[in-house]
Amino acid sequence: MRAVLCGYYGMGNGGDEALLASLLQMLPSHITPIVLSGDPIATAQQYGVEAVPRKQAFAVVRSLQSAQAFIWGGGSLMQDSTSWQNPLYYGGLMGLAQALGLKTIAWAQGIGPLRRPLTRFVARRTLQGTAAISVRDSHSVELLANWQLPCWQAPDPVWALDSKPVPGLWELPAPRIAVAVRGHASFTPQRIDQFARAIAAFQTATGTCVLLVPFQPQADLAVAQTIQTYLKGPNQILIEADPRRLKGIFRGVEMTIAMRLHALIMSAAEGCRCFALSYDPKVTYLMADLDLPGWDLTSLPQAPAQPWPDSPEAMTRAWLDYFVNGDPPSPDQIRSRIDRALLHRELLREALGN
Repeated sequence: MRAVLCGYYGMGNGGDEALLASLLQMLPSHITPIVLSGDPIATAQQYGVEAVPRKQAFAVVRSLQSAQAFIWGGGSLMQDSTSWQNPLYYGGLMGLAQALGLKTIAWAQGIGPLRRPLTRFVARRTLQGTAAISVRDSHSVELLANWQLPCWQAPDPVWALDSKPVPGLWELPAPRIAVAVRGHASFTPQRIDQFARAIAAFQTATGTCVLLVPFQPQADLAVAQTIQTYLKGPNQILIEADPRRLKGIFRGVEMTIAMRLHALIMSAAEGCRCFALSYDPKVTYLMADLDLPGWDLTSLPQAPAQPWPDSPEAMTRAWLDYFVNGDPPSPDQIRSRIDRALLHRELLREALGN
């Protein structure tokens, strides 16, 4: 059976590449994947799969015509907070696949926010035609229940992604902390300055080596380079294209401070302390699930995070307290989430066969 895999793949985002790697790891062995990618050459070389350009209509249609199944890969594909066009693109592909008679699956999704009537209509209509749905948070379950759509709920599949060691990581001074922030409207230049000064003070107080990890270099590298100019102690910017090695970075880290959802998931899965900066509901949901400390960058409603501190000194104190007194996720917590994340694999087996 040939299956077209659709997500934000080949776009240089480490989190989405980790979702693709997780999906490929969980696909039944009799499935031949065809990946819609922003960089099909790189995707084919990285994963050893057939890949086609995600925005070339004829290539996409040909791949659908050659397949028997269509899978929305994991992530927040059906949401209009990033762009109102996202649900139209992904919903349009799902609708076309259904019209061509393919078995369609929405896999490991975070549904919403959907603030516009049109995007809500598209999401609901396309999901009604799917053979199976799995989601990664209770808010998506609640939305689908309101639409009377059954689904499976399980933690993000990246919990269960295999990790690989990173060459040279253990040669860097210990202890190490990882910082994974991104460019965002809520992370203003003033806040970046405060944050960088706080990281520098934290490094001085703890003698840590700071690993700056841009998950999407196009959006994250400039911020990482700015923060690096404030640091006086050992530090390194780590750019890793292999999602398994990206996860492996967090094996050798004592604590992670991150905006990126999958930086928090990867570090928690590897047993690190995690401190979150929430810029999106998906980060807030993870904070609530793991009871993570952190700050709210966007004044999200009902967010469990504390408001952004008024001074770098307050940030440094909070990180020092957590570094000394905070606990990482327990082995039982990690094992439970990995085991439950494998429900996404079981859904694929049930929908596509073994």
